[in-house]
Amino acid sequence: MIPQSFIQDLLNRIDIVEVVGNRVQLKKAGANFLGLCPFHTEKTPSFTVSPVKQFYHCFGCGRHGSAITFLMEHSGFSFVEAVEELAQSVGMTVPKDDSRVSAQQRARQQARTLALTEVMAVASRYYRQQLRQSQNAIDYLKKRGVSGEIALKFGLGYAPSSRDGLRGGFDNYQADELVEAGLVIVRDDEDAAGAGARRFDRFRDRIMFPIRNTRGQIIAFGGRILERGEPKYLNSPETPLFQKGNELYGLFEARQAIRDAGYVLVVEGYMDVVALAQTGFPQAVATLGTACTPTQVQKLMRHTDRIVFSFDGDNAGRSAARRALEASLPLVSDTKSVAFLFLPPEHDPDSYVREYGRQAFEELVERAMPMSEFLMQEIVAGNDMDTMEGRARALHKSRPWCAAMQPSALRVQILKKLEQITQVSESDLKAFLAVAMPGISGQAEKRARPRSPRPPVVGLERQVMRLLLLYPGFAALLGEEDIGAIVAFSSDKGGLLRAVLDAIGELGERLNYAALVERLRADGVDCEQLVRETLDREYEEEPARMELLGAVRQIRLRVLALEMEKLVSSSLDADEKKRRYQELWKRQDALQKEMARENGK
Repeated sequence: MIPQSFIQDLLNRIDIVEVVGNRVQLKKAGANFLGLCPFHTEKTPSFTVSPVKQFYHCFGCGRHGSAITFLMEHSGFSFVEAVEELAQSVGMTVPKDDSRVSAQQRARQQARTLALTEVMAVASRYYRQQLRQSQNAIDYLKKRGVSGEIALKFGLGYAPSSRDGLRGGFDNYQADELVEAGLVIVRDDEDAAGAGARRFDRFRDRIMFPIRNTRGQIIAFGGRILERGEPKYLNSPETPLFQKGNELYGLFEARQAIRDAGYVLVVEGYMDVVALAQTGFPQAVATLGTACTPTQVQKLMRHTDRIVFSFDGDNAGRSAARRALEASLPLVSDTKSVAFLFLPPEHDPDSYVREYGRQAFEELVERAMPMSEFLMQEIVAGNDMDTMEGRARALHKSRPWCAAMQPSALRVQILKKLEQITQVSESDLKAFLAVAMPGISGQAEKRARPRSPRPPVVGLERQVMRLLLLYPGFAALLGEEDIGAIVAFSSDKGGLLRAVLDAIGELGERLNYAALVERLRADGVDCEQLVRETLDREYEEEPARMELLGAVRQIRLRVLALEMEKLVSSSLDADEKKRRYQELWKRQDALQKEMARENGK
């Protein structure tokens, strides 16, 4: 069983526009995104995705839900498969059960994550400030052709050369969070002269490149030495926020450009990404100083159907390309492709564009070597294919690579080519490789379950619950007296109100529309009608807050009026009636004056 706390964290970290946009062509339409519904045939777009609510809705067929629901309905995933798919896309590991983790432990973990995220944000602001004050760093970026606009887009900064420069950016340089976030190093040896000498900045005299997660939060840094020195690039160590093999530099900034271009270009260095963005290729990303991993490839394939890896044409570049090939093989399909671009040894992508122009580089990308061709080159490399021994070694080399591929028409074509170059029959090849040829999937297409819409219930209490669903943080505006009045005003809706407020209270910092809806559904709360009533509603926060407070006051006034009516016909003695009536009238008058003040603003 997947813990609810993890599901809420996951929904807060992913972006539903990315999840849906990788499978449906979306266009910006006001505050939302619009496209043709993937669940029914239509000519006029009626499928909307809200980045604010993190929810999708089709006005044609009525399908709606969070990113989890979308994967379940669009891709046929089970709930667990959908959660695992989304978790892998943001580098999260799905826990199976948190029954042994207390609420206090979860709260501590969340507080720790928030603290580290804030530390990284403060450090980034400090590095950006230092860049403005360092003429050497500015001159270096200008020499590389980086404009102020591009530096701002990527949040570039500068780490000064002093041993403890970050002391100027933090009130408490001794804070443990600076060490845990990988910004400060503490020496373990006992020869350090005093406590101050034992702590020093990890990054010194380097151009700083913030590394962001898919939510745009800074989780790590890469530092490029300003002139000469080793290492040329220095990354943050792995931390609770950052795992190198799961992240890609520049992906957050390149998301829209990747969709527009129809492919992503994977390069080797941060500076390549920034420089390419400057020269008109904003769809570039970079690995983080390690070999490309399957997790990174999978993350990229959620953004585009085509990945182009760019490497140097030397031995080191071919070796890096081979590792990228191995990471990609389990993920390529008939609709997801990978290609390899090998540049001349004297060029990186930036220098090639500057010497030959953007058009020439675009043509190189277009003619990039298909994965199948590179795979065949690697299989035969170093083997004399005119001899049986050479062909046998090629077969042996191909075995793990072919076995890694999922059944597809592409794999059929690769195996056919392998038959030709190794001069073996199809049956012998299949027996040797022990891989089955793909068959036709027997999985029936999931059919849309018809929904029978019910007319919306109109009322002040419903208005309050709609606004709480859209802005869960508004729950803090309601006191016990307000909640009691709403329950008294509409006792049949009191249970739903309490369920909504309880779910909001449990979610705490993980509040958003999609997470709240998923939590209510998981708790068995019948909230579908309320969800349908909010899908096509968009409010700015301040007007929505005023509407909520106004509705609550109206409810309280009506409850007071009802109490006053009941009091008139009650069996209380005259003095008690009068005392009680005056008390109710004072409360009513205070509310009316409060409303008048608000309306007069």
